[in-house]
Amino acid sequence: MTELGVGIGWRPEIADAIEVLPGVDWVEVVAENVCAGHLPDPLTRLRERGVTVVPHGVSLGLGGADRPDAARLADLAATATALGAPLVTEHIAFVRAGGLEAGHLLPVPRTWDALDVLCENVRIAQDALPVPLALENIAALLAWPGEELTEGQFLAELVERTGVRLLIDVANLHTNHVNRGESPAKALAELPVEAIAYVHVAGGLARDGVWHDTHAHPVPEPVLDILSELASRVSPPGVLLERDDNFPPEEELASELATIRDRLRGAPPRLSAPAPLIGAGARVSGGPMPASVHAPEETGHSPAAEATEARSGAARANRPSPHPAARQNVDIAQTALLSALVAGTPVPEGFDRQRLGVQSRALVGKRTDVIARIAPELPEILGDDYRPAFRGYARTRPMSGGYRRDALDFVAHLLVAGRPEDPAARRRLTRWYQDRADSRPPRPAGRIARAARAARTALVRR
Repeated sequence: MTELGVGIGWRPEIADAIEVLPGVDWVEVVAENVCAGHLPDPLTRLRERGVTVVPHGVSLGLGGADRPDAARLADLAATATALGAPLVTEHIAFVRAGGLEAGHLLPVPRTWDALDVLCENVRIAQDALPVPLALENIAALLAWPGEELTEGQFLAELVERTGVRLLIDVANLHTNHVNRGESPAKALAELPVEAIAYVHVAGGLARDGVWHDTHAHPVPEPVLDILSELASRVSPPGVLLERDDNFPPEEELASELATIRDRLRGAPPRLSAPAPLIGAGARVSGGPMPASVHAPEETGHSPAAEATEARSGAARANRPSPHPAARQNVDIAQTALLSALVAGTPVPEGFDRQRLGVQSRALVGKRTDVIARIAPELPEILGDDYRPAFRGYARTRPMSGGYRRDALDFVAHLLVAGRPEDPAARRRLTRWYQDRADSRPPRPAGRIARAARAARTALVRR
């Protein structure tokens, strides 16, 4: 049994660099980006070398009003098993409400109703997964009115009720400090640091008067300072550098990993957090970073791990389900916010209208970037018109069926409007649609308008 150490987020764009980077003890992979039955070859080679791989989910929406989707949980469980992962991680967030999808992580209101719903959803997820679950605090551009708990209190109560582990993102603490005036030191003082499974570190930038957690820029000094503060309170079992875009040369990644190690060495911890056991189904146990920990004799569980497992099981078994009104209250609130963000409905009372506008534009930008990644043929076919065309589409058409459905709906929207104007590009776009939609493409408006409207309606309902 070993601790995780210092790692990096595995992305296909830097897969070759990760294989040769010095000091990479483990990697984290976005769970939805890999197929359990067909792991990418570079990821398989890392596993064969003994590098631990942790799946990191982004689509469960455990903070939403709905109970976790069984199919999504099954996929996450299968991915964890295929990777031989010691644990899986997700976010304290909601991603869909009222039949709409944000395409991004949105903050959960820190209220008792939302906490009740989150705790039940976490228990459902824990029961469906073959390994322990850890949850990440997210970055937010906006704050909910009428919150009843601080972030640290909310996380502490969550751990107490469910026994879940925490993935603390220090970059997100910095983001919330800039955007919402929340103190990282206060959050660290209030949260149960002994429940930390590992830590995220990432970069961002200031734009539109707010801090954006982009994962596409170097880690700034304030984020490293929060890491040092956390490391002075607890020895985290693992720390991971996240980078999702604008990837720098291998030397810069190596330098950032070295800086993280230096910060950890420069902050002698006062408390050791339990480290993940390496092995499917294992709970977490203790040990300082970065030294190895001896495996317990015979049973495969240390006393600390057994105590943690007992507390976790008791918390899940003894906590009652939330009152039905709690889910209803959360659903109403989250639907109103998401509808305002993606469908242009009135801003709910108590929200900052300007900040909500920034978040709305950020969601459109996120959709634009993701579609360009999962359907790279579209920017190739449309050229410089891709981004303005997609943004114009997204501002009035909320996403309701995931990104792949969104790409099809976007192309249908263009074809119905007789776009692009270039006949050759329009033919290529039509072929792209036919290859993926398993149906005839919508006809342009002005030729058979009724058929076009019917095609659009049928497409939306699929």
